[in-house]
Amino acid sequence: MTNTRTTRLRRPLLAGTTAVAAMAVTVGFMAATPEQAKAATGPKLSLIAATGSVTLTSWKEEPGVYLDLGTYLTAEGTPLELKVTRKSYKDPVTITQTVFEGGRTKTKTLPQGTVKDFSGLPGFAEITVTDRTGKVVANRAENFCPNNASGRVRPDAPSTSKYPESCPTNPFTLGSVWGVEKGWAANTYAGSYTQPVKLAAGTYTAKVRVAKKYRDLFGIADKPATVKVTVQERSWEDGPGARAARSASGEHAGHGAAHQAPAGHAGHGASHQAPAAHSGHGPGHAPTPAQAGAPETSGAGPSYNVGHGPLKAAPPAVPWAVKRQQAARADAQGAVDAAGQTDGSRKAPALTPRSQRPAGTPSVPNVPKPDLRSLPAYGITISDGGQNIPGKDYLAFSANVWNAGPAQLVVDGFRSPGKAKMDAYQYFYDARGKQVGYTPTGTMEWDPRPGHVHWHFTDFASYRLLKADKKEAVRSGKEAFCLANTDAVDYTVKNANWHPYNTDLSTACGQENSISVREVLDVGSGDTYTQDLPGQSFDITDVPNGTYYIQVLANPAKRLKETNLDNNSALRKVVLGGTPGSRTVTVPAHDLVNAN
Repeated sequence: MTNTRTTRLRRPLLAGTTAVAAMAVTVGFMAATPEQAKAATGPKLSLIAATGSVTLTSWKEEPGVYLDLGTYLTAEGTPLELKVTRKSYKDPVTITQTVFEGGRTKTKTLPQGTVKDFSGLPGFAEITVTDRTGKVVANRAENFCPNNASGRVRPDAPSTSKYPESCPTNPFTLGSVWGVEKGWAANTYAGSYTQPVKLAAGTYTAKVRVAKKYRDLFGIADKPATVKVTVQERSWEDGPGARAARSASGEHAGHGAAHQAPAGHAGHGASHQAPAAHSGHGPGHAPTPAQAGAPETSGAGPSYNVGHGPLKAAPPAVPWAVKRQQAARADAQGAVDAAGQTDGSRKAPALTPRSQRPAGTPSVPNVPKPDLRSLPAYGITISDGGQNIPGKDYLAFSANVWNAGPAQLVVDGFRSPGKAKMDAYQYFYDARGKQVGYTPTGTMEWDPRPGHVHWHFTDFASYRLLKADKKEAVRSGKEAFCLANTDAVDYTVKNANWHPYNTDLSTACGQENSISVREVLDVGSGDTYTQDLPGQSFDITDVPNGTYYIQVLANPAKRLKETNLDNNSALRKVVLGGTPGSRTVTVPAHDLVNAN
């Protein structure tokens, strides 16, 4: 069933070719010794340039170019596979490499300090730009997300990459998988979260090399890629084609559009200076020219994979005979998948919504079920709720409920003729993906408000502001949700789906005349909603200053069947201050996570 919906701002969770965490900062790093590098076996990695020259546009109104130079890291022999995890928010982020040898795998722990978060390898690509006289005019190091899969470099490489499409940037991410598939190339460009470089119109030479610590660690040859760069200067007023060119260029609106797209649920968004989530599903971002009306590019429309980076590249052409062989292999692999394959390349059950409500006796069979957990609130700010009413203060925040598995959360809604609400049912599946049971689980309701305009599943989560003694002070009116896989929270859990369905809200939650709706929360993914509107955010106008806790509570009515109901709550400490109409909020670090 096709659906229409307004695009909703959402926090990205993941950084990809068009949405990677910002330019690297220096971190403590203990490089591998040459002996360690020689002893370590793994893929043959190379830095290559797709072209010897590129043309970048600098706009007079916003001078500067983004260094999208067409350089890639390629993997041959075996994939580059990295798993990034932390045991808890009290533990540092660690990284291990999966090494493939003779049909077997082994794990190699990389030095402590290699990474500090889940956004990519910091300081991986070192870029030096010189002018025609040889003078250095720009020098920087940028992060690299190995999941920036850009395409194959040889025809016999796997037709698709099994790795996720980007690197997560949610501050409370717990686990991620990064990889460059064998025979594939990953773009080293850090995307729209880097800063532009101000270069006058003219010609330059850019030299890109892999930082020595990574060359030593992964055995990458020191062979810099050199690209001739031509900078052209244009104006937004140059003519009717300039606006489209501006959007299409990698230097500006392709980036502005990327800022627009990494949204969370719109109609759910908080005004936090960070990439967004659903409009109401994630922190908002300062408006960009793309949001102000520039044409959408780089997949920044409703189908953009907001929570997980860039759109997938168009699949390469494959001869019919090869496709038939691949289909046969896929059928043979199905039995392995059904037996409980744990890597995220495992295919999830088909998610086509049913047109009729289930028949037969409801049952809750003894099969794997989802495990809903809450992340601590983040993106916490004071706002006026968009009301512009003097003296009114609201506490806005972003909240995420995720599924730790080992099974998907699948909820279908069915509408009886003339009824205002749908009846909702939770479905259960065996190891082969066959439906083996269902149970009633509440209702779905139509939300006609701007930024929503879709069906919400009721009682999915609840948000409360608790006093220092953990007694309730204020409750958010937001308890109905359109489920979407906005954030990759932990792709290392059993049965995590590295390629989840519906990350952008364009394919779920229905329209006003829908007869049925299916909403899914995949294993390993979470759904971020921002709470910044009156009725969603906490009205703290009459709440005394002091210490409080924002509680994010999943499945508050316990209607959904889970593997564990004891881990559904997360608390985030905040301290309110200031005076009416000018309140303040201080957000202490949550263990090692210092993100408000």
